[in-house]
Amino acid sequence: MDDDNKLIQQRREKLAELRQQGFNFPNTFRPDALAADLHAAHADDDNENLAERAITVKLGGRMMLKRVMGKASFCTIQDRSGRIQLFLQRDTLGEDVYQAFKSWDVGDVVAATGEVFRTKAGELSVRVSELQLLTKSLRPLPEKWAGLTDTESRYRQRYVDLTMNPEVRDIFKTRNKIIRLIRAFFDGRDFQEVETPMLQAIPGGASARPFKTHYNALDSEFYLRIAPELYLKRLVVGGIERVYEINRNFRNEGVSTRHNPEFTMLEFYQAYADYRDLMDMTEALFRLLATEVKGQTGFEYQGLSIDFGQPFVRMSMADAVLAHNPDLSAADLQDASALASYAKSLKIKVTGAGLGRLLTEIFEETAEHKLIQPTFITGYPAEVSPLSRASDDNP
Repeated sequence: MDDDNKLIQQRREKLAELRQQGFNFPNTFRPDALAADLHAAHADDDNENLAERAITVKLGGRMMLKRVMGKASFCTIQDRSGRIQLFLQRDTLGEDVYQAFKSWDVGDVVAATGEVFRTKAGELSVRVSELQLLTKSLRPLPEKWAGLTDTESRYRQRYVDLTMNPEVRDIFKTRNKIIRLIRAFFDGRDFQEVETPMLQAIPGGASARPFKTHYNALDSEFYLRIAPELYLKRLVVGGIERVYEINRNFRNEGVSTRHNPEFTMLEFYQAYADYRDLMDMTEALFRLLATEVKGQTGFEYQGLSIDFGQPFVRMSMADAVLAHNPDLSAADLQDASALASYAKSLKIKVTGAGLGRLLTEIFEETAEHKLIQPTFITGYPAEVSPLSRASDDNP
């Protein structure tokens, strides 16, 4: 039996013992404070000031650290806002509760009531007068110093990732803020938000392999949508001249840390506008998001400086390919055999690919990953854009 299984067995035995004693996990505790709020509210208070005010709080959270020292102990709990230290004394809690606490494990969820104070070391803490076990954790948390670092485990066990890596919770909060800002942006421009069907008789709106399912009531094969495009365009036809949707889409094509077959997409459509108007709006949206979320339009990301304050670069796919492939000429881009030969030299599969598909594959292989600053790529070939309006300049 490996170490993890031994720990799980030990925790199961503790749970069985609690049940034999007739212990029932309480469901009546209601916290009235959060760790982060306490740290913010009392950042400048010394212990004398806190003692005069005698601030009593109720906190609930997962025990992340535990240090037992005879008649007194410390532990750190983590709630949705952050962490705070608890100070526990046998004489205050009573022998039974204190001994029970000593058998609890890191990962257990506890409830504590007590008075806010500052330790001799200067750490804001809560001197606990009442303590309860709310939930028993049967599986040990990852090793406290290494944390959860394996990428696959973090994605497969997101709940553990959230527990061990608090910054991940900030990503969730940021995502929610972005969604709210997007809605406000479009609502403020008289767009109407809608929800269109997830199950579709004909998957359309993009070129991707769909997920299939069976619709029992109709005794027919249906598909999880790969894009909301067709239904949104029908709404424009029906008179909703400005429409958008933020919702899930499903494309049955591979899985990686950068690509999920189930994902959230924003699509918006506007009558009496063309792609230039939509680029203007998209640029304004991203500039707003950068300002509201980051507090500035320029920032560092993965060692690179990104600037949403400057006008976004606008270039055609053909121009992007030429810029990053000096061995190709403008004439080559109109020659299927020349493009096929070049694609083969890049080890791109070209069987059955037409001129437009070849251009797109070369773009994705050689140019796309080099576009660091915000950039619009226009002039996608008709071969890979079956639902787009043909270009007036180059159908």
